[in-house]
Amino acid sequence: MSLLDVLLGRTAPTGDEAAALAACLDSPLWVASVLDGAPYADVEALLEQADAAARALPGEAVLAALSTHPRIGERPAGDSAHARMSRLEQSGVASDADTQERLAAANAAYEARFGHVFLVRAAGLTSQEVLAALEARLGNDAAAELEVAADQLRQIALLRLQAALAA
Repeated sequence: MSLLDVLLGRTAPTGDEAAALAACLDSPLWVASVLDGAPYADVEALLEQADAAARALPGEAVLAALSTHPRIGERPAGDSAHARMSRLEQSGVASDADTQERLAAANAAYEARFGHVFLVRAAGLTSQEVLAALEARLGNDAAAELEVAADQLRQIALLRLQAALAA
């Protein structure tokens, strides 16, 4: 039985759905919203609900979800679905000493300015693109940056959900 089959109402819930969804976006509000919408008529309806639920998250929920993500450039340890997805998403970020040093400095500046981890949909981005995004976003004010971070969180959640549904 797959997550997709459960969310489309083809099979009975197994009890693992909340954990599978939390690996996509670790927000109890988002997970509950996606689960409460089931069964979905089709994948498009499911993705539309997941998107809308992510857009509706209040700032506190966004900040809580951000805290579950590793810093860009840091490879999370462990074999959890969240850790595996983070490693895959950051696979394009170089691990050479110069890049790691620049990322560490930029991450520190970002966290000092905004009080939370920098998040970017890193899948498909090069190290230079990630660094450019990080440096550009340092110019945002706190409210604007929270909106940008929330949108990045939403994009990551949808990519992860699509991958989980395909599994």
